[in-house]
Amino acid sequence: MDIRALRYFAETVRLNSFSRAADALHVTQSTVSKMVRQLEDEVEAPLLIRDGRNLLLTDTGRVVYEQAQQILAGMQRLNAEVRDTKAMRRGHLDIGIPPMINLLCTPVLKAYREQHPEIVLTLKEDTGPQIEQRVASGELEIGMTVLPVDPELELTVMPVARFPIWAVAQAGRFQKNRATLKCQALEGMPLVMLNNEFGLTRSLRGMFRDIGIAPQVAAQSGQWDWLVAMALAGMGVALLPEPFVHRIATDQLQSVRLVEPEVQWQVAYVTRGDYLSHAARAWLALSQAIFAQAPA
Repeated sequence: MDIRALRYFAETVRLNSFSRAADALHVTQSTVSKMVRQLEDEVEAPLLIRDGRNLLLTDTGRVVYEQAQQILAGMQRLNAEVRDTKAMRRGHLDIGIPPMINLLCTPVLKAYREQHPEIVLTLKEDTGPQIEQRVASGELEIGMTVLPVDPELELTVMPVARFPIWAVAQAGRFQKNRATLKCQALEGMPLVMLNNEFGLTRSLRGMFRDIGIAPQVAAQSGQWDWLVAMALAGMGVALLPEPFVHRIATDQLQSVRLVEPEVQWQVAYVTRGDYLSHAARAWLALSQAIFAQAPA
């Protein structure tokens, strides 16, 4: 059923006149009459009866008029909601963020809430590989992870930041005033690392294979601050991204940057397919701008 025909018919009934409806709709009277006749042909029944200067609804006309009002009101709401969504005055966004990355997102989250307070934002915490799976399945629209991403998921990857990896140990483990450490020197050292499902651990294990050493893993955890505590207790050398090393405030620990090769902790967004909601595109654009301003 033609929405325009319903609109012309409803306006004719509301104004009780073909000519007044034509004026209100900015069309000719013959156009309004034609659209009403088209509607009558479609329902196979008369809708209006002329009674002098008045227009009376038939039984069928009354049903069509009542339904037309609801349909037209629904279309108005639909158009308003579409406009609001485009203008970022409404919407919902689910974002997956691993616990290791959430601290980096605080400036983005703050700016997004200030710029788009009407958007309902839900943060889902999980490991990078699990977030990749949830984005691939459509459960999440966008998610953050650490490269490399599982190639079998065929996700779109948007890198936003990269940081060097540092070795953190009890003071005295490394030569005094040392700033860097070759990765080969880690051979034989007890290491405390993140659990195997973390992207950082995947990258580190790949590096160990490439340079031909077998890491001596003393302990693993899903909490970076526990790794720091273990390093402080002398259990081993913690391998952490630079942003977390900068948060350590104690002279009882010593930190050196890993080099040759320099392993990078690469943070990226992953999405599925080409379409992204206005809310998601706004988050990604804001993230790129804020991460670009962050010190390397």
